[in-house]
Amino acid sequence: MNQEQDQLATLHEIRNIMDRSSRFISLSGLSGVAAGVSALIGAAVVKWYLVKHDIDYSQTLGRNLSRESVIFMLLVAGLVFILAFCSATYFTARNARKKSHRVWDSKTERMLINLFIPLAAGGIFCAVLIYHDLLFLVAPVMLIFYGCALLNASKYTLSDIRYLSICEIILGLIASFFVSYGLLAWTLGFGVLHIVYGALVYYKYER
Repeated sequence: MNQEQDQLATLHEIRNIMDRSSRFISLSGLSGVAAGVSALIGAAVVKWYLVKHDIDYSQTLGRNLSRESVIFMLLVAGLVFILAFCSATYFTARNARKKSHRVWDSKTERMLINLFIPLAAGGIFCAVLIYHDLLFLVAPVMLIFYGCALLNASKYTLSDIRYLSICEIILGLIASFFVSYGLLAWTLGFGVLHIVYGALVYYKYER
């Protein structure tokens, strides 16, 4: 019995070594929580702005937004991205140091390349939608491309991120049909789902 347990422990250790050699496994769950909180704050700021200027997103669907309103929302989205990226970098670097892993290596590079290619494509496509005044599709498209980016990067990091990516894609597709709930879908996708995912990953790998 002890021999079988030793063999299983050895196999488990070999699997861990293979994972560390092929995947970036230092991604912190707290980075997901921080990104979600940043998104919720951003959504609250946008909601405050809409209420202050008597704009009903569910009725206008973004069609009658002024240029100033569009710029304000884009700035908020940009700040949310910056905060999320900075928090992800901080918590992931801290987690890597705690586990005595390298923060930057070929695995990190592969993961980021596979993440940012779909993100860049999605950003450009969102700019095209804004250019053609199709603002009501921006939120669903952001969710879909973000989900695709996570799915693409999941091959080089924690496999759990696949579940988050699938949820983001599904939510984006649903929001594409019910465009009046675009802001709500954006809040759920980038806020709530991130917090849930981050908390689960933290309790699974970092406690």
